[in-house]
Amino acid sequence: MLLRWLVVGALVYLLVVALAWAFQERLLYLPHMGREHIGTPADRGLVWEPVTLETEDGLALDAWWLPHEQPRASLLFLHGNAGNISHRLDSLVQFHRLGLSVLILDYRGYGRSEGRPSEAGLALDAQAGWHWLQEEAGQAPGQVVLFGRSLGAAVAVELAEAREAEGERPAAVILESPFRSVPELAQRVYPFLPARWLARFSHDTETHVRGIAAPLLVIHSRDDEIIPFAEGEAVYRAAREPKTLLEIRGGHNTGFLDSEPDYSAGIDAFLSEEAGLR
Repeated sequence: MLLRWLVVGALVYLLVVALAWAFQERLLYLPHMGREHIGTPADRGLVWEPVTLETEDGLALDAWWLPHEQPRASLLFLHGNAGNISHRLDSLVQFHRLGLSVLILDYRGYGRSEGRPSEAGLALDAQAGWHWLQEEAGQAPGQVVLFGRSLGAAVAVELAEAREAEGERPAAVILESPFRSVPELAQRVYPFLPARWLARFSHDTETHVRGIAAPLLVIHSRDDEIIPFAEGEAVYRAAREPKTLLEIRGGHNTGFLDSEPDYSAGIDAFLSEEAGLR
């Protein structure tokens, strides 16, 4: 009887492992959690225009451009793994108050964008946003701040490293609630699984951050219930100077609001003192 239960337990465990391997894309990318727009920047009194970005592999991405009347710089906003651009209205208000023009895009498969999300695809999506800021908005690399939240932090730092390798260093990079890599985070979240070895995605923030020289701001909350504060600390430690760590409070999806006005004040000080954007 004991042997039978051990066999059944082993088979159940192997089934869970197989399911985790097969469906990890659906665990990482969550475009289905809010496909419809819930508003526009106009609802918050912001001037904006719809933008269609074309990726290198021929997809059309939905994006918004929010020009500031007196911009200190332009910010490329790369959001997290769920929802769409319309769920970031509070952040758009914050960045407008900080004197930043903003281009925010939905990755492939998110919101109204074409395609299906993938690690290589998200890198192309971020690249499309970068090129649009240069070619359509007339922004030089040194006038662009890269901002990534959660999954977007991995996308942002990969873009920053790639652009710097081409001699196009951004003005600054801001990573909010970053994780070290998908395999490392998965092992934390699912300690009962060999998640580090099962992971088919990398999004290796910790490695890419070592390759950038632009001023870096890492923002993280000790209250983050999804990505532990230790993950952000590890990314910060791996980065080169100049770098700044801004500790906030509040949950993973609410910290930027729970920590006002310290959140905005910290970003403002970083942009002025470290990035020279006054």
